[in-house]
Amino acid sequence: MSEGIPCMWMRGGTSKGAYFLAADLPTEPQERDRLLLEIMGSPDPNQIDGIGGADPLTSKVAVIGPSRRDGVDVDYLFLQVFVDQAIVTDAQGCGNILAGVGPFAVERGLVKATGDLTEVAIFMENTGKLAIAEIHTPGGRVSYAGSASIDGVPGHHAPVGLSFKGIEGSTCGALLPTGHPVDVIDGIEVTLIDNGMPCVVMRAADMGISGYETREELEANEDLRARLEAIRLQAGPMMNLGDVAKKSVPKMTMVAPPRHGGTISTRTFIPHRCHASIGVFGAVSVATACMLPDTPAARMAMVPDGARKTLQIEHPIGATTALLNLDERGAIAGAGMLRTARKLFDGLAFPRG
Repeated sequence: MSEGIPCMWMRGGTSKGAYFLAADLPTEPQERDRLLLEIMGSPDPNQIDGIGGADPLTSKVAVIGPSRRDGVDVDYLFLQVFVDQAIVTDAQGCGNILAGVGPFAVERGLVKATGDLTEVAIFMENTGKLAIAEIHTPGGRVSYAGSASIDGVPGHHAPVGLSFKGIEGSTCGALLPTGHPVDVIDGIEVTLIDNGMPCVVMRAADMGISGYETREELEANEDLRARLEAIRLQAGPMMNLGDVAKKSVPKMTMVAPPRHGGTISTRTFIPHRCHASIGVFGAVSVATACMLPDTPAARMAMVPDGARKTLQIEHPIGATTALLNLDERGAIAGAGMLRTARKLFDGLAFPRG
């Protein structure tokens, strides 16, 4: 391992991470995690001795390999490497890092380009669900250039279309793990929901904030952080997640009426740092909460008409678009998202030792 491990550093959506072929990492999880902590530079608030960016959004790992499942191209395992703790967890997926999986698979020869557009079927090991990524491959090669843009990322890039089916309850076992659209924890009405990401959704006003504060203002609010953590620790067992003290789920999302023409405004802790924007699956879960009558989110959401819903989930640096398809009964039949990705560098990553 001292000779270096092949690694591609990529931006996926509004996150960055290290992408590895599964065959290049140890198969034993403890040894793999020890190696990744060294590569990323954890535990250290600055990750100064590794390639991590001293933020949960830039301390992420994708492990990708060929799939033996029928109709599936690659298997993808997402690992969140904690910044200041020696923890590597697979307790959640990541839809932003997912955006880079398709391009990586083509770049590494796991999937052959099929024309100007290539579909990559991705089995998400964290949740056991399937995603389809549409990648731009003019001339049989991945192109990152294009006209698509997403809030939180400068410039324009090739779009990466992501579509999902059957992701409800992917971690908690049910869309509403308690069976209720509204529960009460410490006197606060909450929606405990999992449509791809376990989330606790509550009104910002009930937590003593407007819901329009900056990330920095919220992270400096020690009383708010303590209240959120107290609610999160109680929500964990209620969501079939067990003791979540050392887990990165559930995410904690506070909602307010939209300010910029979107569906709803959000401020999300992931779980102890305030997200600069919102995660892909977190946006899908919050969008779904907006569709459930009489929930904290639904009471203030501006939901468009039609069986195909385009919901703009506002966050500190813009908005994320979630697409929801409804069946004839009005139930959510599928979800989608538009992201972008870009290869930043390709080479060898070196652990300590």
